[in-house]
Amino acid sequence: MDLAPPALEVLPRDLSAYRAGNTGIPYVHRIGSGRPGPHVLINALTHGNEICGMVAATHLLDSGVRPKIGTLTVSFAHVEAYEAFRADEPFANRQLVHNLNRIWSDEWLDGPEHSPELRRARELRPVVAAADHILDIHSTSQAVQPFWVYPGFERNARAALAIGARGHVAVHLVMPQGLGSGTPLIQHGRHGQADGAAGVALVAECGQHFLRASADTATAVALDFLAHFGLIEPLPPPARPPAAPQRRFELLQTCMVRTPAFRFARPLRGFETFARGELIATDGEAGEIRAPCDGCTVLMPTRQPIVGREAVYLSRPLAG
Repeated sequence: MDLAPPALEVLPRDLSAYRAGNTGIPYVHRIGSGRPGPHVLINALTHGNEICGMVAATHLLDSGVRPKIGTLTVSFAHVEAYEAFRADEPFANRQLVHNLNRIWSDEWLDGPEHSPELRRARELRPVVAAADHILDIHSTSQAVQPFWVYPGFERNARAALAIGARGHVAVHLVMPQGLGSGTPLIQHGRHGQADGAAGVALVAECGQHFLRASADTATAVALDFLAHFGLIEPLPPPARPPAAPQRRFELLQTCMVRTPAFRFARPLRGFETFARGELIATDGEAGEIRAPCDGCTVLMPTRQPIVGREAVYLSRPLAG
């Protein structure tokens, strides 16, 4: 496993000027057009060290983006974790206690536990519930190509494929049965339902946390998302056409770290493939993780195994 220090091309900036917002909820900004149309939420910093979303969100607010129809909400989700960033431990402030992107079920939000993440999720609950369409901006610990993550509903696939055709994010991880390790923000409430009452809810994994290219991708995808739903004018086409067709993967299994003895069988960054039965990792007394199919593709292998957190996603290619 490659634990070399990452290149820190983009670092946190002071967000105190964005704290007040205009919704009564800290770090949440709402901009109405005064005209009918969808309510779109662009959410950043669900994890404290995923800085590209901060760059995209501040760009929307600082550059004067205004919806021509509907309503735009821009949210900085976990500023408390973001402010805990340390350059000598740039991966340590992903979360403070809980993973803010796994606690969006009623059981967690209405439950008895308390943490900085649960407090913030409870504050943001009406913000997420009010949105027709959601883009939750994330990034990855390793420098891999950007990809979408979304529940396997046709409405999500249509939007992600249409936006992905512009070439900024052209890989899709589809979750037909959910994530398997908790409830992410994009599956909160009606957005986790298959019926037509909900709109689109997508995660964009924009590349390695601290790279300038990831911040540029996050900003471009946020603008493309708004244009797709008509809130802003369509942007000029990219200078270069997409280099390759879009690819889709189906999530088969989310593997957790069960013991301190967890080890990958070989160094992984993401998108490596395994044959059926091939060893992917060992996890002490919890046993082995082996590929459940030929062409098993791994995504988001953990950079540093921590018991109780996700180890790796196992997927397979989808046709079409």
